[in-house]
Amino acid sequence: MQTHYYSLMRILVACLLVTAGLFSVCGQEKSPVQQGADSGASLHRGASDSHEGVTIAVDPWTEASRYKAKFAKKSPFTKGIVAIHVSFRNDNDEGLKVSLKSIRLLVQLDEDNRQQLSPLSAEDVADAVMLKNNGRDPTAKRVPIPIPLPGSGAKPERDSNWTALRDACQSAGVPTSVIGGHSTVEGLLYFDLRGEFDLLQNAHLYFPNIVSMSDNNPVSYFDIALGQDSSS
Repeated sequence: MQTHYYSLMRILVACLLVTAGLFSVCGQEKSPVQQGADSGASLHRGASDSHEGVTIAVDPWTEASRYKAKFAKKSPFTKGIVAIHVSFRNDNDEGLKVSLKSIRLLVQLDEDNRQQLSPLSAEDVADAVMLKNNGRDPTAKRVPIPIPLPGSGAKPERDSNWTALRDACQSAGVPTSVIGGHSTVEGLLYFDLRGEFDLLQNAHLYFPNIVSMSDNNPVSYFDIALGQDSSS
């Protein structure tokens, strides 16, 4: 009887250990929300390039949820405008100046058609978002993205909503073109893709004009593939 008792005890203990192990494994599994967050974090690492003591990192905001913190009421994303978070790090002793207006988003519309898009000002973004019917026509054949000309097109009413959006764009944008020695400047750049966000998969962000503040000597240009993984 004693032997039989101890055999039962061993079986019971083994069952308890197996059950505890199963709970432990289940506890380590991630919920769908956690898995989605991890996947999102992987997508948000962006791309970067470094040379001559300068590092530029870029991160396109391709999910509507990423705009909520900066744009509580109106989001540029809803009107086909992508925001790209850009970080400039200067590890040199001397300051640098970046020509923000010369930055270009290079997109490949098809095999023979490449286009360069200029960054939008805060006013441009506010105008585009407040205008109606500024989105993508899914039935239309892909054509070059129209580049707005100064003074062209009807202007929306610049009311308090327009002003609030413009201010939000300015607040979230790159605050200055000057990067001091051993410092970092970061913010958003805006490009009107007319909702053609799939073009970002093979797009490049081109920085042709960065110079030293002391002697105006240029730094070699940066050409960063947005599909590049910064961990590679």
